[in-house]
Amino acid sequence: MDEVFRALADPSRRRLLDSLNGRSGQTLRELCAGLDMARQSVSKHLAVLEEANLVTTVWHGREKLHYLNAEPINAIADRWISRYDLPRVRALADLKQALEETPMDKPSVVYATYISTTPERLWQALTEPEFTKRYWETTFSTDWAPGSTMTWDNHGVLISDPEQVVVESDPFRRLSYTWHSMTPELAERFGWDDALLAKLSSEPRSTVSFEIEPTGEGVVKLTVVHDGFAPGSTVAEMVGGGWPAVIASLKTLLETGDPLPV
Repeated sequence: MDEVFRALADPSRRRLLDSLNGRSGQTLRELCAGLDMARQSVSKHLAVLEEANLVTTVWHGREKLHYLNAEPINAIADRWISRYDLPRVRALADLKQALEETPMDKPSVVYATYISTTPERLWQALTEPEFTKRYWETTFSTDWAPGSTMTWDNHGVLISDPEQVVVESDPFRRLSYTWHSMTPELAERFGWDDALLAKLSSEPRSTVSFEIEPTGEGVVKLTVVHDGFAPGSTVAEMVGGGWPAVIASLKTLLETGDPLPV
């Protein structure tokens, strides 16, 4: 947490976070154009923010895009904000909420965390029902081969669709699959009204990807990228708030043996 507090202490780095909060997924050039800062200064500040895990990057072709990452703020919130009710920490609570909001002009959910585990164990946690059921209340029936269909058991609701498929499957390194269909049964399970179900069903199918990167000393970096949303996507807003909780529970399960309480 020391790295997070040091990163947030600098006003220029807070300006960078403000810029990414307004529009996440910016290139270095875009960040420099929007701020009165030299390219070298922006690069140095971004390096500090990446080291603190407040910013994570994703390559799209030749472009390196920078995204806000809520995970360190979640950790501060879990350790400090939830334990102390002091005005001085309410700013962190506001920042936590801001970091978890998905910008709607370029909707993508990007979330990164570090887990004390192995790539093999993390792959199991992402694919095997005995793991996914515990931290997500969700399981998948598939052989995990690229192009294979997936049947979701999402909180007790079975969802099958020919377009629910495995996109990529590189064991212990990368996993990607399309998101599930929005069905009346799922709407009933979660209490969605007809208007919300119609809105969710009208949106294009999105895709979630998991990047697994060993960092040494028994620690693995997990980056979740969920994209393919339409502008103003309601699904993006919903999963943007859901992924931090799911990944935090996954991390806790792997590191302690028990998921977070629902």
